[in-house]
Amino acid sequence: MKKSLQEIAVYLGGTVSGDGEILIGGLATLDDAGDGQLTFLANPKYAGKVATTKAAAVLLGTGGNTHGKNAIFHPNPYLAFAKLLTLFYTAPAAPRGIMDGAFVAEGVKIGADVSVYPGASVGAGVTLGDRVILHPGVVLYPGVVVGDDVTLHANVSVRERCRIGNRVTIHDGTVIGSDGFGYAPDGTSYYKIPQIGIVVIEDDVEIGSNCAVDRAALEATRIRRGTKIDNLVQVAHNVVIGEDCVIVSQTGISGSTQLGNHVTIGGQVGVAGHIRIGDNVMIGAKSGVAGSVEPNQVMSGIPVMPHREWLKASGLVPRLPEFRKTLMTLEKRVAELEKELAGKSSR
Repeated sequence: MKKSLQEIAVYLGGTVSGDGEILIGGLATLDDAGDGQLTFLANPKYAGKVATTKAAAVLLGTGGNTHGKNAIFHPNPYLAFAKLLTLFYTAPAAPRGIMDGAFVAEGVKIGADVSVYPGASVGAGVTLGDRVILHPGVVLYPGVVVGDDVTLHANVSVRERCRIGNRVTIHDGTVIGSDGFGYAPDGTSYYKIPQIGIVVIEDDVEIGSNCAVDRAALEATRIRRGTKIDNLVQVAHNVVIGEDCVIVSQTGISGSTQLGNHVTIGGQVGVAGHIRIGDNVMIGAKSGVAGSVEPNQVMSGIPVMPHREWLKASGLVPRLPEFRKTLMTLEKRVAELEKELAGKSSR
């Protein structure tokens, strides 16, 4: 597929600088782009590469320096480039139907243009919306409801009665609705608390590979509309994650915690249970969140504190040996002065 630079600009809502009739047949990085390809600049740090790129055209932020290149100006070039990747390289898969080797129980409700690959298993009472794709090894337990335009990649498991909204993508090996970690002490042993709730994943959510989202003890663990979750994330029972959140890999969110809307959590963050994190909070990587966080803050550290304070505190760590040496010298000097003063007072 080839499109003129002007056609691309209209599609993106941008403006052309240079020859709008040149044809673009693909996309590439500033370093690798060649004739007939479009590249983009999102980070001003690499602005100098615009002058040397061999791309036919460059996608720039509004008012950027074209260095004489054909260009499209757009207020958000990173987003625009992502949309072009979808346009040029992401074609809808042709529906395959129920393929040989797939198991579909009797009475399953199946929408239009569904693809169920060999090795997938769909339990009794399941509902599949239109254009659902179940890759090999997907297991849907009885009573699961899946909305339209959902893709479940290989070896995803969705446990009994859980609900998945529209336009959801879940990547390989993730488990939705495994039992929450709940045990009541019984003398020296533990009695398992039945987890009878479900998981609800709302529209436009994407969940990465090898994640675990636990079912609620009662009611629902809920991931709200538009949230994006990276690989290797643990979401415990009765957690509620708000709309348009971003949760980066190796994060663990403990039970009954609530996240507001547009919360961003960096990698390897640990979040304690039964707390609230407000809207628009950003948590830096490897932080420990032990208590609730008010909205509209940037936090880091163990335990978390305002990010600027954490930067100041962490900047002192390399100087601790120097501070220790200075403190020992001062202690020694104070001891000498006290001894000297004690000798004078005894005369």
